[in-house]
Amino acid sequence: MTILTLKDGTEFYYKDWGTGQPVVFSHGWPLCADAWEDQMVFLAERGYRAIAHDRRGHGRSSQPWHGNEMDTYADDLAQLFEALDLSDAVMIGHSTGGGEVARYLGRHGTSRVAKAVLVGAVPPLMLKTDANPGGLPIDVFDSIRQGVAADRSQFFKDLTTPFFGANRDGAKVSQGMRDAFWLQGMMGGLKNELDCIKAFSETDFTEDLKRIDVPTLFIHGDDDQIVPIDAAARAAVKLVPNATLKEYPGGDHGLAATHKDQLNADLLAFIQG
Repeated sequence: MTILTLKDGTEFYYKDWGTGQPVVFSHGWPLCADAWEDQMVFLAERGYRAIAHDRRGHGRSSQPWHGNEMDTYADDLAQLFEALDLSDAVMIGHSTGGGEVARYLGRHGTSRVAKAVLVGAVPPLMLKTDANPGGLPIDVFDSIRQGVAADRSQFFKDLTTPFFGANRDGAKVSQGMRDAFWLQGMMGGLKNELDCIKAFSETDFTEDLKRIDVPTLFIHGDDDQIVPIDAAARAAVKLVPNATLKEYPGGDHGLAATHKDQLNADLLAFIQG
């Protein structure tokens, strides 16, 4: 296994496939780097260096009690960039990983980054507040916490239904797709995954988005039941200079699996454009 030991001793797993311009992937909650494998193989076969990590507390990375919040996630990613001496990179983040990318760019700048893609991403802010009336009420996230704490395994199995849009007419969601989600979720640490709920739901990325000064593509399903598009991509794209939004009609939250061919083509076109 490819492990980077971070400054606080956390063991940080990553996979590094292919050669060429680096494309760095950040995964969603409660998943791991494996969620991006279809995209990684596709791009690595076309002359790119595809890199994806397991966020601390997720997948094969170690499960520290502390640091399960966005500033540390971004700093962990910065250490990976430095260790691999990456430059001219394209950053791609899904859901929570989109928040991680935004916080990295807001906190560490774009000196090593050429472009960014946020797919079904949580920025600018998921939580409903006076300043963000289109967000989701805290009760939604409290319910997620309760479900994970009560029976994490069953909660993840149930979550695959709205995640992949399996409750929509005509949906083609295999049992294997559901099983892969469950397996990745169960690899993470309970404490880490509970803390991450607060991180993805309550972190305000507004100022991070305003600081992004590289071409940025938002991709979002207009039927995303996990991160509804109105308070997410449709709001976020207005905050990032030189940003565009591509909506997938009827698209769900798990686009990397359910719409992988379309997503792969759109990522390649944006990277090459």
